[in-house]
Amino acid sequence: MQIQKIHHVAYRCKDAKQTVEWYGKYLNMNFILAIAENEVPSTHEPDPYMHVFLDAGGGNVLAFFELPTQPEMGRDMNTPAWTQHLAMQVATVDELLETKAKLEADGIEVVGPTDHTIFKSIYFFDPSGHRLELAANTGTPKMAKMLDDAKWDMLNEWAVTKKAPQHARWMHDGSYAGE
Repeated sequence: MQIQKIHHVAYRCKDAKQTVEWYGKYLNMNFILAIAENEVPSTHEPDPYMHVFLDAGGGNVLAFFELPTQPEMGRDMNTPAWTQHLAMQVATVDELLETKAKLEADGIEVVGPTDHTIFKSIYFFDPSGHRLELAANTGTPKMAKMLDDAKWDMLNEWAVTKKAPQHARWMHDGSYAGE
């Protein structure tokens, strides 16, 4: 068996209508499908929901569940807020900056752009509290090869030491010398 692609990724949201409108306004995602039931199809538990699906481009689908009878949603308090996020690619750094300006104009706090050398990104939260990242690739084939060559050594070192291996430090310390 080989995975063909991710069919969809689903998160919980506070308000399905607000979510559809927000993702449409700020990230240009079209609303493509809604499914609603009063019981869960897989378990038959009584639990009314609205399940909405958004076109995230390139055959990718982002979905949300609104669950009005469940306790208010929260987040894993043992995981830092910056850790769990959904990163989406945009075509250019200019698009990244245009989106940042649009978000900030409506009072949405944006972190970045952050320069990761192989891409630049911005970070912000949606109305349900999900951290989102928009990234524009800036890397070169040489950078990709350097990272590919180091990945297993890095992972194996991490598995033993639980300290950050320095093989790709150049991504964030400004030491990359270029092509």
